[in-house]
Amino acid sequence: MSARRSHAPSAADTEALFKPLGRARTLLIAVSGGPDSTALLLMADEWARRRGRTRIEAATVDHGLRPESAEEAQTVAALCARLGVTHRILQWKGAKPVSRLQERARAARYRLLVDHAKAIGADALLTAHHADDQAETVLFRLLRGSGVAGLRGMELTTTRDGMTIARPLIGLKKRDLIAFAQARGAPFVDDPSNADPRFARTRLRALLAQLGEEGLDAEALDRLARRAGETEHALAHLTAEVEARLGADEAIDARALYSTPIAIVQRILNRRIAAAGGRDSSRIGLEKIETLAAGLRDALRERRAVGVNVGGALVRLTVKGRLTFAPEPPRKGGKR
Repeated sequence: MSARRSHAPSAADTEALFKPLGRARTLLIAVSGGPDSTALLLMADEWARRRGRTRIEAATVDHGLRPESAEEAQTVAALCARLGVTHRILQWKGAKPVSRLQERARAARYRLLVDHAKAIGADALLTAHHADDQAETVLFRLLRGSGVAGLRGMELTTTRDGMTIARPLIGLKKRDLIAFAQARGAPFVDDPSNADPRFARTRLRALLAQLGEEGLDAEALDRLARRAGETEHALAHLTAEVEARLGADEAIDARALYSTPIAIVQRILNRRIAAAGGRDSSRIGLEKIETLAAGLRDALRERRAVGVNVGGALVRLTVKGRLTFAPEPPRKGGKR
């Protein structure tokens, strides 16, 4: 199969990509200076000019991890000045971690961008994640044994600390974004860390290229993400129906719960635990929930009482089959 040639998105393509953001008054564009985010900035600028109703601003996070990062941020500032787009450089200050560097840098980047988006009154923060990023994300989660929810990959919009994060380019290939930026004569840089084998994303990129030769390419992973999303939607609908039957009481009937498929049981346990423990449900490991679901099922069959701490919550099952969820009690020293 021959590789498809690069195709710079047209004005009509851009209109379709940004249509979900049509009601926004202000948008913050995250621009690193690479070809992807540069293309996003240019597309957003052209779209906003045609509309005349949406204001865009841009921000670049300087992590301070490479000597060139400050100069790259200034290059973005110069491009924004040329476009007439307000731009801000956000610095990640303080000592840098020696472990899990990319993960922590990502967390710092989002924190800085979200805080700035709120400060300027933005309706959403736009990032330049594209189809190739989506394929890498799905492959990464597949290798980690993720469940159906994780295999959806990145969604078009999510919420982080009360701010909408939008990814309008998620359906476009990187080569098309490069073609768009080049067609506009815009300068961009390539972050050398993208080729550093110490980082998981770089190794995944190389693995994806090898798997593509066997048919597991970006398009196949995109299909997997789409189908996983459809399955997730169906499971969420069924879960809501079961929860409605169980009621909103603090204690639920474990026998009624376990009369449903185990995937539904796991989802309801996850939600109840997250609510009781004050945690993000996506941060409670699937393996922990699977182990808990199996343990509670066995205890229910054997009419045993059980008490387990999971995800900041205390889960109790009585001999009579009543299941409750409460905040985990303080540990010694007052810490949970």
